[in-house]
Amino acid sequence: MRIDHNSPIPYYRQVKEVLRSYIDQGTWPPGSQIPGEPELCRIFDVSRTVIRQALTEMEYEGLIVRRKGKGTYVAEPKIGESLVQELTGFYQDMVERNHTPVTQVLKQRVIPVTSKVARRLKIAPETLVIEMERLRFVDNEPIVLVVTYLPYALCPKAAEADFTSQSLYAYLEHEYGLTMARGRRTLEAVPANDYEARLLQVERGAPLILLDSVGFLEDGTPLEYYHALHRGDRSRFEVELVRFRERGMIREMLGGNSGRFSGVRKNTP
Repeated sequence: MRIDHNSPIPYYRQVKEVLRSYIDQGTWPPGSQIPGEPELCRIFDVSRTVIRQALTEMEYEGLIVRRKGKGTYVAEPKIGESLVQELTGFYQDMVERNHTPVTQVLKQRVIPVTSKVARRLKIAPETLVIEMERLRFVDNEPIVLVVTYLPYALCPKAAEADFTSQSLYAYLEHEYGLTMARGRRTLEAVPANDYEARLLQVERGAPLILLDSVGFLEDGTPLEYYHALHRGDRSRFEVELVRFRERGMIREMLGGNSGRFSGVRKNTP
């Protein structure tokens, strides 16, 4: 592992490309520890500042993970999930991607709904809901901590059902004929607190991706509200974007007869 000291390419970029090649070629497989900063300085014959800049960029790009007091490791490949193009549950999503999902149910009970959840589900405060807290594993690694709320009146038997190895959506469709037709989801980054860090096996303050979602039946009735915390180091969301043509363009394509559009309304998400 050497760099060209006469090259116009900055030292840190040369170092980064050499280290990246070791990862890409499998010399350093996912999860393996790479040499420490002093050793890399010796190998490349550069300053510690150069090494730190190279490693910082690699960390931003998701190639490596730094663990305080333990060292630097090659990052595990991130697990992709559909975000908006398909309204699938986590279980189905993982199975379709050839992963083995397992669920640990931490909490499953019937409670009076809080005002926040009541607003999401469009029900009166104190109405009974089923609350489920589940830790989702992929290939034996904890990936998601999710809390789900379902209106008890719509699916009372779900309070006693076993969801350790079955899809919630499949259960609701098979047992009650309830099919999720559309959803509204928001995404934000949050730091892990002590409880979340312990369950997801990350450090306190580690970046998590919070996915907040409401799912609706065909008639617009809210069926499910959940908030899910995904490990930032192991999750990647895929979004498919569709461009809607402007109404004027559609009118032109159909011959400019504006009267045909008198009853057309813009679809809401």
